[in-house]
Amino acid sequence: MTREERYEHGLKVLREIDGEAGQKVVDSLADISPELGNQVVSWAFGDIYARPGLPPRDRQLVTLGMLTALGGCEPQLEVHINAALNVGLSPAEIVEALLHSAVYCGMPRALNATFVAKKVFAERDLLPVVT
Repeated sequence: MTREERYEHGLKVLREIDGEAGQKVVDSLADISPELGNQVVSWAFGDIYARPGLPPRDRQLVTLGMLTALGGCEPQLEVHINAALNVGLSPAEIVEALLHSAVYCGMPRALNATFVAKKVFAERDLLPVVT
């Protein structure tokens, strides 16, 4: 594929998974690092997210766990919690995944991620979460 074809393919996958939030991230890079925006679209979504080995919902579970474990990734967690909802994860499943992460990456990081989820769920009128 050409560079442009990779970008277009990645943009299609990005829109399917992240919706407007992903495009906002790419747009926010236009005046500082358009190449990083291109790599997010072409590589992360066009090459990695589009791979057939895991369905999108499983990829989002992995992403939520990794971002929670890393800590300090609350803006990216917000995008990916929205994406997790977009690809079929329920609020209860997301909360359960974040609770599970506390065992492996600690209570403070699990709490931070859960508060990001609460913000996203409130914006999407999904509170309270019934587990």
